[in-house]
Amino acid sequence: MGAGVLAGLAAGVPAFAQTTESVAGLTRVQDESPLLLQADELVYDRDRESVAAVGDVQLDYGGTRLVARRVIYNQRTARMVAIGNVEIVQPDGTRVFADEIDVTEDFADGFVNALRIVTPDKTYIAAENAVREGGTTTTFGHGVYTACEPCRERPEKPPLWQIKAQRVIWNGEEKTIRFEKASFEFFGMPIAYLPVFTTADPTVKRKTGFLMPGVRYSQELGFGLAIPYFIALAPNYDLKLTGTGFTRQGGLGEATFRHRTENGLYTITAAGIHQLTPEAFDPITQDSTHVNRAMIGTTGKFKINPRWTFGWDVLAQTDKNFSRTYDITGFSDLVQQNEVYLTGLGDRNFFDARVMQFDVQESDPDGAGRDAQQPWVLPSIDYNAVTSRPVAGGELAFNVNARGISRDIADQRGNPADSNFATRGLRGENGRITTEAEWRRTYIAPNGVALTPILAAQADANFLDTSTFPSYSATGAALTSDDTFYRSMVTAGMEVRWPILFSSTSSVHVLEPIAQVFARPDETGSGKLPNEDAQSFVFDTTTLFERDKFSGYDRIEGGHRANVGLRYTGTFNNGWTLFGTVGQSYNLGGENPFAAPDLLNVGAESGLETDQSDFVGMFGASYNNWLRAAVRARFDETTFENRRTETEAEIHTGRFTAGAEYAFVQAQPTYGFAADRHEVTTRASVRFGENWQAFGGATYDIVNDRFSRNGIGLAYDDECFSLTLRFDQSRDNSEVQSNSFAFRISLRTLGDFGSAGTDF
Repeated sequence: MGAGVLAGLAAGVPAFAQTTESVAGLTRVQDESPLLLQADELVYDRDRESVAAVGDVQLDYGGTRLVARRVIYNQRTARMVAIGNVEIVQPDGTRVFADEIDVTEDFADGFVNALRIVTPDKTYIAAENAVREGGTTTTFGHGVYTACEPCRERPEKPPLWQIKAQRVIWNGEEKTIRFEKASFEFFGMPIAYLPVFTTADPTVKRKTGFLMPGVRYSQELGFGLAIPYFIALAPNYDLKLTGTGFTRQGGLGEATFRHRTENGLYTITAAGIHQLTPEAFDPITQDSTHVNRAMIGTTGKFKINPRWTFGWDVLAQTDKNFSRTYDITGFSDLVQQNEVYLTGLGDRNFFDARVMQFDVQESDPDGAGRDAQQPWVLPSIDYNAVTSRPVAGGELAFNVNARGISRDIADQRGNPADSNFATRGLRGENGRITTEAEWRRTYIAPNGVALTPILAAQADANFLDTSTFPSYSATGAALTSDDTFYRSMVTAGMEVRWPILFSSTSSVHVLEPIAQVFARPDETGSGKLPNEDAQSFVFDTTTLFERDKFSGYDRIEGGHRANVGLRYTGTFNNGWTLFGTVGQSYNLGGENPFAAPDLLNVGAESGLETDQSDFVGMFGASYNNWLRAAVRARFDETTFENRRTETEAEIHTGRFTAGAEYAFVQAQPTYGFAADRHEVTTRASVRFGENWQAFGGATYDIVNDRFSRNGIGLAYDDECFSLTLRFDQSRDNSEVQSNSFAFRISLRTLGDFGSAGTDF
């Protein structure tokens, strides 16, 4: 080996080419590139015009490496033969193993014996022989294809799945692999015979052709078989057409177009059906009263620049339950939020503007149910900003919120004669513009006490169509008769915190007393204005120290108030952490906003409607990264009776994960809950073996002594195959039980097959 070998190579072997096109591990020559050779010896045969490299031969040309015991190049026929433990490694990482390879010098045509190919994405092809023709097509004789890695301990063991075929044709021009007279084997056992089967080759991520079918079943629809067809129109846009045949309702057609641009993505989905048996559904419902049903939906999201995003999510359909009944992907939620939005995010500010309309996909007839009560939000605007420089040594923040509401039918709870009658949303149009500013600065006293003065101001302008307002509440609130209503609120407050540190050789503890005092006038217009965005309210330790405890801008907390509490955190060297908070709130003077009626009587039975609030507390513990538990509770301020409790616990080990939540809420007749509510939710999963997982969960209604939801499942997952089986049950308040079974099989490189959910 040495200079003589290289000189002989230059004289007898042509300069092979750098490769750019590879099919089945064999690459066609295009551009000339130098060749490097290493071998024990070179043998020249001038009569046959051939050169042979013998013994530990290594070739490197254009990034492709070849190793063999012997390589012979015939100048007369322009063919090269590699013999004995041949291995080729392509620039893309594809590895080819063979006993013998006989190819032309440009690798356009050739013949291979005892071939085995391993692609970079871990797909495997083996064959008794292979013939390459035209530089684009390789035909394997008696080939085997799989995406499963061979067992290292037992290489002869069959993979989990494989396809055996009399002929396998790999077309590099069309980027397809065609199997002829094929059988699909699972754990070495044939389970299906496929006369002809075609799939995209492993180098292709998007390819026109049929996708894996799906199945569905429900009592109303019957058995359904979905056949999807994917069309790769261009590298950045495509179309998927799906035809689903239901035994009871006929054919459902679906089409989804996707287009990715330089700065975003948008989709358009359309579907339709002519129902053959609408009477299979419950009578006088959306599903039974419409024969021809269709929808069109579109989504989009675009980055205008690094700070601004524009997007939309819109659904239009012939009736309000079509997309949910037929489980149209992306549009089957119970509540579909139609919106067009513009969002901007800076270092210290945020802007969001959106137009929204809510569709409740329910089976109730038109004009009934909750869908008819849903509003148009025209628009909703939020702007938040924090000054980049201190103002008077402190932080100054601004908030602006504006919303416009239009609703054809009032959204009401109960009937006017009921004690819990209330109006969640008013008929007609109403709007509000709110501006808010807050300044705060923290001073640290010599003894470690943190003093934070707080100043805040808020101003609203409300615009009302009072001519359309019906009876609205049993709370006694009287809606204003003014078409325009202005209100304002100014707040001055002080927060005092004194974190006290205790430490030992094995732990660190921080005990922090907290006190807040806020002085402000009474809320203007309490109970006289619509309440659209401050309807959700829970008093607990997360809201104890909020300056304004209402969840939205439609209500403003007024009156003088004090919040006091104690926080504790303990960290131990053995991995345990303890944390907790207890506290109480006091109405010091003025009107208590949580006792003042509004259209929903939001503050009633909240624990804040009395001058001295209920006690709230939270205590939790965690151990390293595998255990966490916490309990939150609210107790009556005089009797210490339990009003509300929430408990949660989670555990994570190497193979086992479990969690549980318990919730108790005392009866709230003002909101229509005449009895206490107790509910327990559990979930768990365990991994066994190397690839198996079992999981399950349940929600138990203690008051009604029944499971409202429960389910179990089994999953398998490895590098080439995944399987999920799941069974779920749910029950509504009338004890009607719904069963659902779902399964999904995924074969890597081939596709997915299964059902998202089958009801029976």
